Amino acid sequence: MLRQKWGSVVCPSCGNLVGVQDQQCLSCGRWNPGLWGFAPLLNRLGRDLGFTQFVIGSCATLYVLTLLYDMQGISTGGLLSFLSPSPTSLFLFGDSGAIPVFRAGRWWTVLSAGWLHGGILHILFNMMAVRQIAPATSEMYGASRMVIIYTIAGVVGFTASTVAGEFLPGILSGAGFTLGASASILGLVGALYYYSRRTGSSMIREYVKSWLIPIIFLGFFMRGIDNWAHLGGFAGGYGAAMFLDPLRPERLDHLIGALVCLALTGIAIVFSIVHGLAFVRQ
Repeated sequence: MLRQKWGSVVCPSCGNLVGVQDQQCLSCGRWNPGLWGFAPLLNRLGRDLGFTQFVIGSCATLYVLTLLYDMQGISTGGLLSFLSPSPTSLFLFGDSGAIPVFRAGRWWTVLSAGWLHGGILHILFNMMAVRQIAPATSEMYGASRMVIIYTIAGVVGFTASTVAGEFLPGILSGAGFTLGASASILGLVGALYYYSRRTGSSMIREYVKSWLIPIIFLGFFMRGIDNWAHLGGFAGGYGAAMFLDPLRPERLDHLIGALVCLALTGIAIVFSIVHGLAFVRQ
């Protein structure tokens, strides 16, 4: 049965039992805690409502599509660039940076770039990080707020890299082209860091350090790491977490906000392809 029409369900915000048709949870005040009878079905997807698997599946699908679009342009040289899609393919599907945004006017790519990857190791490492960090973040914030944080962090991270790539010189410059889930991943790390400060949890703080230290190290000593996207993503996630306040229960408008974030991201990817086809053929 996909939709429950009677009986009790667990409120997705506070975990207390509520009637499936209740308009408001008496414990936390969340409106429509039964989610129109779909709460039991959604709860089976896990605490993150299946978002972790959705990210992994979507990124993997887009990675394969970027390879298939221009198979002759696939790079097989170098460890980090092994099985890298061609620049044309990545541009088509929506990578971001100073060149796509300021030269081609593709400003919406700050939404699409986080779902694309530039090589097999790139996507493997990022998806392993998503699998580790996203469920932990959803435990602290809930699935809806996690999706909002993930999306905002990606936008802020790629915007920072794009602006720095256009206006800052030399070693301070950002990226001409940039992509990958790491900006959003750093946003989740930033949200966890805010949670550790908000609650005083030393365990979460140490967990955050275990991610930040190697990321900072790689950022300074490895070429091709977009530090501006990482820094912007962390700041975006931290700022979004402050606004969303993990110590308050999730609300229905958080769920609506999460769906809007996913819808806008999907539109950005589709529009990137439509616009990119016309741009490439010019």
